[in-house]
Amino acid sequence: MSTRRMTGFATLPTLSEALSLLLEKTSTTHPDVEKVSLEHSLGRYCADDIFSPVDVPPFEKSAVDGYAVLAEDTFGASPNNPVYLVVKGFSHAGVRRMDVPKISQGEAVEIYTGAPLPEGANAVVMAEHAKRIGEYVLEVTRQVHPLQNVSRVGEDFRMNELVVARGTRIRSWHIGALASLNITTIPVYKKVRVGVMSTGSELVEPGTQPSEGQVINSSKPMLKALLEEHGAEPVDWGTVEDDLGLIAAKISEAVDVLDMLIVTGGTSVGGKDLVPEAVKKVDGSDIIFHGVRIRPAKPTGAAVVKGKPVFMLSGYPVSAALGFMLFVKPLLERAYGRKSSMTCTVRGKLTRRVANPALTRTYVRVCVKRTPDGVLVEPLMLTGSGLLSTLTKADGLLVVPEGVEGFEEGQEVEVELLHNESGNKG
Repeated sequence: MSTRRMTGFATLPTLSEALSLLLEKTSTTHPDVEKVSLEHSLGRYCADDIFSPVDVPPFEKSAVDGYAVLAEDTFGASPNNPVYLVVKGFSHAGVRRMDVPKISQGEAVEIYTGAPLPEGANAVVMAEHAKRIGEYVLEVTRQVHPLQNVSRVGEDFRMNELVVARGTRIRSWHIGALASLNITTIPVYKKVRVGVMSTGSELVEPGTQPSEGQVINSSKPMLKALLEEHGAEPVDWGTVEDDLGLIAAKISEAVDVLDMLIVTGGTSVGGKDLVPEAVKKVDGSDIIFHGVRIRPAKPTGAAVVKGKPVFMLSGYPVSAALGFMLFVKPLLERAYGRKSSMTCTVRGKLTRRVANPALTRTYVRVCVKRTPDGVLVEPLMLTGSGLLSTLTKADGLLVVPEGVEGFEEGQEVEVELLHNESGNKG
């Protein structure tokens, strides 16, 4: 895994080998736990199993507007053979069950959605299947079976039922469920603090007018956003010029106060790619791997410095984003006790051939189009790891595994979609 500048990578692990080494050599310790209010828990990772303290609903209630009845009284009812019942009163949401009239055989109670079921009733006839004949007589034209149109005790949540498992990222529906249980605070893991440091004398920050030869730093704000999207607390660790001593000093300072560090740029084998050497200069450092058999993001590396993970990602935005998803994201998920997130896929036919270098795993940005003839998969530029437009235009990634020379035009392939259920990429 050692490299010498301007001589290339000596050896390259596969993606699975690099990821296994990373997980093996980094700590599995979870962050500390804190209690937060339910309304401020969105996006946080639950630190303990949460069980329902009550049954929801706590009583049988109507799921529709209609009439509470004894189901057996309606058997055989039809428009040509209606059944007649006596209406005793009504039940509405918010009333106590003890204040609702009990019913016996041949009786009914007018009832509204969410209202408690009267004692003696075991079903509800929908309003459209019954009509009042005078003030107290009800004509029923469709039979119901026992418990039809009834929300049963504990139908939503049973007492002691697991509602949110440890490691779950809290979403809006979790908040609604916990609120229904009258739970107002929950335990969550403290956010993992991850520094993002850029290297490169040519870089200037967004908002600065670049002069000739300078480049606006787009990778750092993108990575900070990715960290936020995945539940971490991003810390801007600045931009450092191409100076071995300065880079090493900033890395050493970062691992003293942060949980992880991402360094972008200077990770390849060019004359000014100083980051791997700077990492080695810091006491207590161990390079886990430098270079991976993937495209793009081949120069990606990882190390442990003073017990903290340090990721060396390409300065090119596309490569940096892929390096994040393949290596940083799994470590964050493990820290929060989350199982690896599911990937949504779609199958379609390639519109042109995709080649793959020998022994390399290639991630091709693609557009997915639905047509009358089926789903078409259109590859975008295969190179261009600095072109953010290939990410903003892409719908997904086509993975070409190691050992596969490529895919032919017209071949059906599987694409990993970049959009999650909220319509956001990542």
